[in-house]
Amino acid sequence: MSNTSANITNGGITPPQEKRDLLALLKLIKKYNLKQTEELLCREANITNQELEEVNDIEINTLLTSALVDGHDHQNGLVASGSGGSGNDPEIHEAAYADLRNFVEESLDIYKHELSMVLYPILVQIYIKLIQGGFAEQARKFVEKCGPDLDHYYREDLQNLLMITKRSDLENNDFVTAMELDKFVIRMSRDSHSLFKRHIQDRKQEVIADIVAKFLHFDTYEGTARSKSQCDINTGSLVGEAKRQDNKIRVYYGLLKEVDYQTLTTPAPAMVEEEDDNDPDAPDKPKKKKPKKDPLFSKKSKSDPNAPASDRIPLPEMKDADKMEKVKALRESSKRVPLNKDSLPSVCFYTILNAHNTVTCAEISEDSTMMAVGFTDSSIKVWSLTPAKLREMKSAELLKDIDKDAEDINTRMMDDRTGEASRTFYGHSGPVYRCAFAPEKNLLLSCSEDTTIRLWSFHTWTCVVVYKGHLFPVWDVRFSPHGYYFASCSYDKTARLWTTDSNQPLRIFCGHLSDVDCVQFHPNSNYIASGSSDRTVRLWDVLNGQLVRQMCGHKGPIYSLAFSTCGRYLASGSSDHTVLIWDLSHGQLVASLLRHTGSIHTMSFSRDGNILAVGGLDCVLTLWDFSKLTEDYLAQTGASSHNPDLNDSETYLLRSFPTKSTPFLALHFTRRNLLLAVGMFKSS
Repeated sequence: MSNTSANITNGGITPPQEKRDLLALLKLIKKYNLKQTEELLCREANITNQELEEVNDIEINTLLTSALVDGHDHQNGLVASGSGGSGNDPEIHEAAYADLRNFVEESLDIYKHELSMVLYPILVQIYIKLIQGGFAEQARKFVEKCGPDLDHYYREDLQNLLMITKRSDLENNDFVTAMELDKFVIRMSRDSHSLFKRHIQDRKQEVIADIVAKFLHFDTYEGTARSKSQCDINTGSLVGEAKRQDNKIRVYYGLLKEVDYQTLTTPAPAMVEEEDDNDPDAPDKPKKKKPKKDPLFSKKSKSDPNAPASDRIPLPEMKDADKMEKVKALRESSKRVPLNKDSLPSVCFYTILNAHNTVTCAEISEDSTMMAVGFTDSSIKVWSLTPAKLREMKSAELLKDIDKDAEDINTRMMDDRTGEASRTFYGHSGPVYRCAFAPEKNLLLSCSEDTTIRLWSFHTWTCVVVYKGHLFPVWDVRFSPHGYYFASCSYDKTARLWTTDSNQPLRIFCGHLSDVDCVQFHPNSNYIASGSSDRTVRLWDVLNGQLVRQMCGHKGPIYSLAFSTCGRYLASGSSDHTVLIWDLSHGQLVASLLRHTGSIHTMSFSRDGNILAVGGLDCVLTLWDFSKLTEDYLAQTGASSHNPDLNDSETYLLRSFPTKSTPFLALHFTRRNLLLAVGMFKSS
């Protein structure tokens, strides 16, 4: 008789499941180096070393867990007579789930929607238990029979679940790991929770009780149970809903106080004037008029009570060139066109032709003078968007002759003879997934499938640093608004904080249960937001690496993030075709903007913060009235945090612009509020 079907021992025939348990026990004994015990058991049970090597850690954990649970149940008198040897019996589990589903369906309408939220995580755990027990066929039939009754946004998860057909598939599976590591959070009114507990106790549902104790966390609140739409708002992620306790830490979302630029733009003629005015040799000399202060710079920025201290994190000191660039930006912004529902932005669309399926990303610099495009062939192409050419720095011999004290040193050091309309960077060994311009405009970051991040110089047009740290493809990289710092995220489920002068990350942000698809710096550089395929948006504190906000509500991976100009709100775009707006002060959902029919891959707020532009893979650009949206939100007082009611998103839609066959890759508002868009033409 073969060892795979049964095993003959002195005590009789050992069934396959019991033999697997015995193998797991022996593997555990071997792990702790108990050689004599191992040899005795192997000899008595007739087990070979080859069979022992086939046992994985999941089987050991399953054995230990079931032993602990059985011991706990016996201690509390929960094991009913005749059920002690049921193990992972499919019929018992199916009957328990059917009984629970009937209880939910027969509940009062006021409680039904909250109670129905327990069905999905319990169904998943039953499936995993059946796979662990070797009942793959029964597990598949169980999900195919009960799965269609669940909410539509869980269907993709259930399809992924059905791909797990044996124990070895459970290892290193994101979905299973998420369910095992973090308890599935369900927010529920105290009344609904009491009904659920009473049902389990009255019907002696040990199977359900065991799953609830190990894998579910109930975040209960006092008040009326939520309606179906209110439940759907915050559900859909791999972890269920966010615990209210997770969003209690204070977030300093205000903007840092700006530097006083008056001293930079106006020389100090006051002393000279005073001497002229009091000249005893020329008493009748007409007094000079005092020069008027520039009204643009004379306005003093108010200190925001929600802003972090300016020295909370070390920020780089501004060089003179950076200060003058800031002054130039302020002068240009004074000519900005104020946007509202009656004054919508003009849109300039750059279409990339003859590049179908080869362009992976596009980015426009803050001052709107350059555009970088990443390609699948690992190259990066940079275009000048103005008549000015892209020039290279002069040779060392020619640089010796330049006056180092000249104000226009940065211009003089560039060689006019090398000017070109576009230039190309080569260095990556895989598709380039994101480019990011440094605020000071002399550097470019790029990330790639090759797991590296590269820093490129616009002076020498070469790669100056390669940052290695991520273990898998890097999906996104972003510079801090203040420069020096940058953030990245990867398939390795982490986001990381770096500085340009170090090849090691300063912070590694761990917690996401699937790959992190996008990152974005807060305008004050103190926080980093990340969006993941685990369908959560998280906000991290740069100072200590702490998770300060967790926001759940998307029903698909998150591919785009954008902070409002005031810093209080965060917009997230997803493959579920929706844009969600979050209030960072409480981690609360403000609005859900639904109009697109494709994934949202780019968003941008206008410079005055009044308009939100959204571009999708559905070849449509939408403009939303963000100022009205926030006004309505702030006007709603007394709304409890667990029962949010969202206004109709259609009321905030200002315009929708379809393209013929060009999905959007990037959106960018210039300093004067002209909207620039980049897309790749799809030939049919």
